[in-house]
Amino acid sequence: MRCPYCKYEQSRVIDTTHDHRGGVRRRRECENCGQRFSTYERPILATPLLVKQDGTREEFDRDKLIRGIRIACAKRPVSATDIERLVGEIESTLQAMGRAEVSSRVVGDMVIAGLKEMDQIAYIRYAIVYLGLDDLKAIRGEIDRLLEN
Repeated sequence: MRCPYCKYEQSRVIDTTHDHRGGVRRRRECENCGQRFSTYERPILATPLLVKQDGTREEFDRDKLIRGIRIACAKRPVSATDIERLVGEIESTLQAMGRAEVSSRVVGDMVIAGLKEMDQIAYIRYAIVYLGLDDLKAIRGEIDRLLEN
């Protein structure tokens, strides 16, 4: 593994931990500069193509999904770990479906459900765009539905 500090090619593994989704986190030390860094390995499983509303197809992009959720969670008490967990769960669910193509609405619905549990303000922010809440009455209606539960 290449050191992110000095770019040396050799490092030694100090510690290894496994997560519930089959990923492996390794703590490493560069043999050249002595700096320590972590790597995360996860199995590459096929994710289906996402079929957009206009009929175009797009590869599932984990980083794009994380960026969208982070925008909704900006300045909210939602940790990066929680966002990573949500995206990991969504990705695992898509892979478990075993389909070649899935509607992008499926992903959006999973994000909406996850954010609703995680942080209601982030949920409303995401819902305004995702559900197309384009006026104050629609937004208020969604907030009223949240408050009823």
